[in-house]
Amino acid sequence: MFEKVREIICEKLGVSEDKVTLHTSFKDDLDVDSLSLFELVMAFEEEFNIEIDDEQSDNIETVGNVVTYLTNLLEK
Repeated sequence: MFEKVREIICEKLGVSEDKVTLHTSFKDDLDVDSLSLFELVMAFEEEFNIEIDDEQSDNIETVGNVVTYLTNLLEK
């Protein structure tokens, strides 16, 4: 799961894979603004054929948060 999430992040944000770990903060480490985060959420929804509610997307701060959320959602 992490590898696919990292691939999407690198593609959408144009960052190298070595900058993206489970502990990477979208705001602090990658300088992601709310619009870019929204675009990432849309990319995750499309890739995994899911819907992430707005309240949950507001709680996404790190790459690890995304991986945990997607893993839990897809295991249901």
